[in-house]
Amino acid sequence: MQSDHQDIPDHVNDTIIAMSHLHAEHDRRTHPVLRVITAAFGAIGSPAMLLVLTALVVGWVGLNLALMAHGRTPPDPPPFAYLEGAASLAALYLAAIIVITQKHDGELTNRRDQLTLQLALLNDQKSAKIIRLLEELRYNDPHQGNEPDTEAEAMAKPADPRAVLAKITATHAAARGAQ
Repeated sequence: MQSDHQDIPDHVNDTIIAMSHLHAEHDRRTHPVLRVITAAFGAIGSPAMLLVLTALVVGWVGLNLALMAHGRTPPDPPPFAYLEGAASLAALYLAAIIVITQKHDGELTNRRDQLTLQLALLNDQKSAKIIRLLEELRYNDPHQGNEPDTEAEAMAKPADPRAVLAKITATHAAARGAQ
């Protein structure tokens, strides 16, 4: 496959396309309601929204105080119970929007983490294979020494994920116990 950009190698372009597909699939699987919530969260999280909220609160308080100053009955006199209720309701919705959005973003993050882990394990296997092949070349080349290279021998074996996890767990437990 030839890259659209001559300065980007095909394998890099293929990786970019694969990641685009990962994101596109995640977006396709997103429920329409979640898309609306995500868009709302984007709008709520903007500096303009802070200005709008500030203007609404100042306007509400100002209107009620102005009505009181002119001897009229305000819809929400101090301590502004309706404003407090509206703010509490808005905070409840905002908390729900934040949790929903974080869960949605977390799903994509988990998929990327899984992909990264799988690629790291695959790269470890490939590296081990390359080291084994280089060692075979070294042993078969009459111009190279045949002395055993224990480090290369160890590196020629792919890591066992279960053994690595067990070692990490034991090391962390030992470190906690030493404290």
